[in-house]
Amino acid sequence: MKSSTLFPWLKKRGAGVLLHPTSFPGDTGIGTFGVDAINFIEFLRVSGISYWQLCSLGPTGYGDSPYQCFSAFAGNPYLIDLDSLIPHGFLKSNDLNDLRQLPEDNVNYGRQYYLRWPVLRLAFKRFWSTGASVSEYGNYNKFKKENAEWLYPFACFMALKEHFKGKSWIDWGSSYCSYEKAKNSDLLKKIDKKVEAHLFFQYLFFGQWGQLKKFANQNGIQIIGDLPLYVSLDSADVWSQPELFKLDKMHRPTLVAGVPPDYFSPTGQLWGNPLYNWNYLKSKAYSWWMDRLGHNFKLYDIVRLDHFCGFESYWEVPIGSKDSQKGKWTPGPGINFFTQLKKRFPKAQLIAEDLGIITPKVRELLAKTDLPGMCVLQFAFEDNDANSLYLPHNVNANSIFYPGTHDNDTIWGWYRSSSKEVKHRVRQYLGVPGDDIAWDFVRASYSSVSRIAVIPMQDLLNLETKSRMNFPGRTFGNWQWRYTREAISNLRYNRASYLKELSAIYGRVQVSTSIPKKKISN
Repeated sequence: MKSSTLFPWLKKRGAGVLLHPTSFPGDTGIGTFGVDAINFIEFLRVSGISYWQLCSLGPTGYGDSPYQCFSAFAGNPYLIDLDSLIPHGFLKSNDLNDLRQLPEDNVNYGRQYYLRWPVLRLAFKRFWSTGASVSEYGNYNKFKKENAEWLYPFACFMALKEHFKGKSWIDWGSSYCSYEKAKNSDLLKKIDKKVEAHLFFQYLFFGQWGQLKKFANQNGIQIIGDLPLYVSLDSADVWSQPELFKLDKMHRPTLVAGVPPDYFSPTGQLWGNPLYNWNYLKSKAYSWWMDRLGHNFKLYDIVRLDHFCGFESYWEVPIGSKDSQKGKWTPGPGINFFTQLKKRFPKAQLIAEDLGIITPKVRELLAKTDLPGMCVLQFAFEDNDANSLYLPHNVNANSIFYPGTHDNDTIWGWYRSSSKEVKHRVRQYLGVPGDDIAWDFVRASYSSVSRIAVIPMQDLLNLETKSRMNFPGRTFGNWQWRYTREAISNLRYNRASYLKELSAIYGRVQVSTSIPKKKISN
């Protein structure tokens, strides 16, 4: 096997939209897998768009970030469409009255916590009294059996977290500080219904997601999912399998993850995640990672590896540091990890998030894997450099092109806050006056040589900074943006045909663009 041909999967051109499901419209205070998700997929179809990219779907905790989840395998119960449970008798319409009072243009996670969980528990109570599976979601007992390896530890973790009033497992006491110690405890036996409830919530999540993905695929839409490199310290993964991580005898990290100062933060980003024990993982042929990847390949058509650089080397910071400046680089698993991945999943479709500090060794690893990397147009104009690797004419064809990502400002917000020099370079390069800059960036992205162009939904809607999804390094106030039903209706009416036209012009949709030959008269 030649390492230079590990994953050469990306051949065709296409276009996509970046949108996390929490941003869907809806009347229960947060986007879900309901009717508005269906409407979004239909918008993609009529617009000639063939990819939907989203962030991690894991259950969020402190800070509401999909990159700090309680599990690397479980789904976020907030995304369960509650209206779909009414026909099955699990809920009644008036059970949702309080949730329907929440604002429709943003997510209030605090109110979701206090209002949504009681409704989910009520649905479980009614389900438990009947024991009836939902036919379109599959058999409940079969679901539990097929996912038992990660599902039951996760359900125990969440039930105990609920019992201990949301505290981290670190503060549960020595009898419950690991799954191995807690699994046969009297306490878990006493709260067995709470454990069962979390099994049920996952059944609903994966049942609804499976239906939504099926609908997307039937309409020619492929799903690009996100796999964060790290897991949260307060997670079922660390609690149930501490041997996978660099922890002390008390299962506490002495070093944590982050990145050094970069474009997003002059002091770096201190993520605080525990670091992997890569030597131990290698000795087990990376079995936990392979199981995790296999799980994600079932959820998505394509998986984006967040923070790809960490597979080559990662930034470790001493626990207790106030920021991420005083860290050091430590070698990651490198190409050995990807050769094992190739053996397990020879047809894997992966994307490498290779943004940030990219060293020659990272570029070498990317080249060996043949994975498409990422290009962000906002980064192309910070310097007056015609050779910038992020300009549409310079990018590698084996890449994914973005105006910006969920970590960037919207195009309008970025442009208005940019210097006069940057604005001039933008207008000069694109040949535009700059009064419709978001759509100028859309067209530039479509025209790039990158095989896939992905546009954030905020930029299709021409929105400003207040609609930004995430401010890296900021703990609170992220992940709250939502669009309205009126907004996507107007977008579909005014721009769908133009987007389809762009796809045809730049070869991003599989349609005939040949011009009929004129008949030549004698």
